[in-house]
Amino acid sequence: MLFNSIDFLIFFPIVLFIYFTLPAKIRYLWLLVASYYFYMCWNPMYLILIVLSTVITYLCGIVVGRLREKENAIEDNVKKQMKVVIAISFMVNIGLLIYFKYTNFLVDSVNAGLAYLNMEVLPRFDILLPVGISFYTFQALGYTVDVYRGDVKAEKNLFQYALFVSFFPQLVAGPIERSQNLLGQIRKEASHKLWDYQRITSGLITMLWGFFMKTVIADRAAILVDTVFSGYESYQMVGLVMGAVTFAIQIYCDFAGYSAIAIGAAKVLGFELMENFNTPYFADSIVDFWRRWHISLSTWFRDYLYIPLGGNRCSKVKKYRNILITFGISGLWHGAGWNYIVWGLLHGIYQILEKEFAPLIQKINRILHTRTESFGYRFCKALFTFALVDFAWIFFRADSMHQAVHYIQRLFSYRDWWSLFNQSIYQLGLDVMEMHILLFGILLLLAVDMIRYAKGESIADFLEKQWIVFRWGVLLVLLFTCVVFGCYGPGFNSAQFIYFQF
Repeated sequence: MLFNSIDFLIFFPIVLFIYFTLPAKIRYLWLLVASYYFYMCWNPMYLILIVLSTVITYLCGIVVGRLREKENAIEDNVKKQMKVVIAISFMVNIGLLIYFKYTNFLVDSVNAGLAYLNMEVLPRFDILLPVGISFYTFQALGYTVDVYRGDVKAEKNLFQYALFVSFFPQLVAGPIERSQNLLGQIRKEASHKLWDYQRITSGLITMLWGFFMKTVIADRAAILVDTVFSGYESYQMVGLVMGAVTFAIQIYCDFAGYSAIAIGAAKVLGFELMENFNTPYFADSIVDFWRRWHISLSTWFRDYLYIPLGGNRCSKVKKYRNILITFGISGLWHGAGWNYIVWGLLHGIYQILEKEFAPLIQKINRILHTRTESFGYRFCKALFTFALVDFAWIFFRADSMHQAVHYIQRLFSYRDWWSLFNQSIYQLGLDVMEMHILLFGILLLLAVDMIRYAKGESIADFLEKQWIVFRWGVLLVLLFTCVVFGCYGPGFNSAQFIYFQF
């Protein structure tokens, strides 16, 4: 069930109505039923996997929690037992993830070597990737580690824990919630104040903004991006640059749009989900970019992989090794392909180069008396960072390494500056009107992100402080634009949210 579908627009009000009328003690059970139904709308068989992951991590959490209560006299032995339990949890869950997501990738990689040796290749498997498996698997595994570390107590109520793993607003594409946050709220759910006008309106405004980002910008940008990448051999520099830049906008609006709808829907229900995006394209370095982009995943990898590897509390060589491992695995998490791994490693290399050149850049700035806090300097840094990020996005969007490499070769080999002035840019899948609608959406996105960057306010917080006529004018424009200019309906092949495939 897609957020940008009629089914969801029927499903969500029904869930709300029943949730708001049920006795407090059983409301969470209704949310669990609704979440399982939401997930089963893709494929009823998917429910088996999420239930299996839930039960295994729940039992592991219970066992680890009981082991933590044992006497300190056998502390070393207890720690070993806890590590064994955590290892079992990881092996089962990561094993399922590898089977469903990476089996054919491994087969293809082996076949490439066999073909080179002129040997018979292995057959591919007919495996359907369950929606959201990467997200809820990481969320459940994070919980078991939190229990092991003593950050949270093991949840004894199986149904409350099951809701934590399957909470429908963020189930299939995040944010990847932490047990300290979401599970803690579920435990206190019965005491939630349901009828809070400010909270509900803030959630609905956040959802409306997410729908705008998805249906008006992301799905319209997808038409141009798909046109360019599918026929990249027919385009030269201008068209290829537009394809890459527009993809950066598409994936941001697609994923941040989903996150906005998820966060808004959860807020209407009385739950606060963690922030997932914070004006990432205003970042002035790659390190800053990853503080702002897919925050729930980047902090997950930081806390559960990078720091356990040693983080930056080791030699420079090992620290850089840890960065490359973390970003390489992050790339593999995003997709079963070498192009995704290269995308991740590029970001790791970017960060290493930033750290290595930082002293030199600081020395040059001192010599030239550069005003590093000036708008011009920060703007140029943000522009350079965006260029690096967008270059890496080519590998992310390409169907294969071969396509990514050839795309980049054509981009730097065939110059056609005149295409900016002969209206050929209107032959990239969008006509003049559609291109202008996309431009309007991007300008509005830029304005909202500038407010967020300068004042630290979301669009809901900003509008709450404005004159009522202005506030309702903006909301009606957003609603009208989504209804009239949103990409949906029988004549449109609605693209699912990009991150559903991860």
